Amino acid sequence: MKTRALPLLLALAFAGTVHAQQFSSLQERMSAADFNKAGLDKLSPGQLHFLNAWLRSHVGIAGAGPASITAPVVVGPANQFGYRTPIDQPRVTVESTLPGRFSGWDSHTQFSLANGQTWQVSESSSWGCQTTQDPKVTIKPMLLGSWLMYIQGCSNSVRVERVH
Repeated sequence: MKTRALPLLLALAFAGTVHAQQFSSLQERMSAADFNKAGLDKLSPGQLHFLNAWLRSHVGIAGAGPASITAPVVVGPANQFGYRTPIDQPRVTVESTLPGRFSGWDSHTQFSLANGQTWQVSESSSWGCQTTQDPKVTIKPMLLGSWLMYIQGCSNSVRVERVH
């Protein structure tokens, strides 16, 4: 009972600051299952407070509500230890097309877009889609430096990282 109440108490303690800055803590943004799956329930109150404060200081507010939050800190591909280094460029939604026939991906797929960028699947997943010609692609920046790719004609999105 005490463990379940901790995130709620921290969220309530943060409520005044959160409301004033339009910032949503991790506890507010994530489901309880995702919060636990990420191991955040194992953090001490001080560690969780520090993490939320760090996120608040590294996340720009472009407007009201969760859909308008953008992260000004851009990170590159993970190194051998899983750490990502900052890249000095804006994190904006990428829209392009995927030249040629497309019917899905697996965990090693690289996507060479019409705009010259190359992205690679960054998770261990595979998905089959209806075969399409030159589908439109939208890649959106997500929290903590990740990217999510949506491909026209597919009913699933995939996490990707930029290769070139």
